[in-house]
Amino acid sequence: MTAANETIPIHGGAVAAVAELLGSARLMALGVNRPDGWPQVTTIGYVNDGLKLYFVIARDSQKFRNIQADPRVSVAIRPEGADADTVGVSLAGRAVEVTEPAEVERLNQMVYERYPEASAFCPSGSSVAVMRLSPEIVAPVAVIGGRSRAQTYAIGPGGAPAADPDGGQGVSRLF
Repeated sequence: MTAANETIPIHGGAVAAVAELLGSARLMALGVNRPDGWPQVTTIGYVNDGLKLYFVIARDSQKFRNIQADPRVSVAIRPEGADADTVGVSLAGRAVEVTEPAEVERLNQMVYERYPEASAFCPSGSSVAVMRLSPEIVAPVAVIGGRSRAQTYAIGPGGAPAADPDGGQGVSRLF
């Protein structure tokens, strides 16, 4: 573990552990910046591809307008029924709209495979926007010895390294 509040570059073990945690949940709290400076937080569903998160929002929503004005967002995720050592993860990055039809189709397939019961809710049509969050800051939290521990990782412009295949098995292994 590093000194409190120290941000270090993310490594393959952390990528694997966080991606595993992201894959075990369905809901996230999405925080966006309102024009008046107050944060707006909403619980929404998502699907992940590694550390990237994808979600759908209505084009006529305040969330969409807020993201268009300021794409910086934060999310907090805690899987339901998580292991005792897992508290969750916080991510911060920029949300952008996915407009490539092939990528939207790939995401629809991911949603269908992960949540077959939700296939009727796969994004389509002009009333919704498919959004991608590419994190720049990742902060997993675990409970170690009865106390919460957090580590903040930075993801540089080149993106995250590949997940270390031996790096999963819970966030607590990062501490």
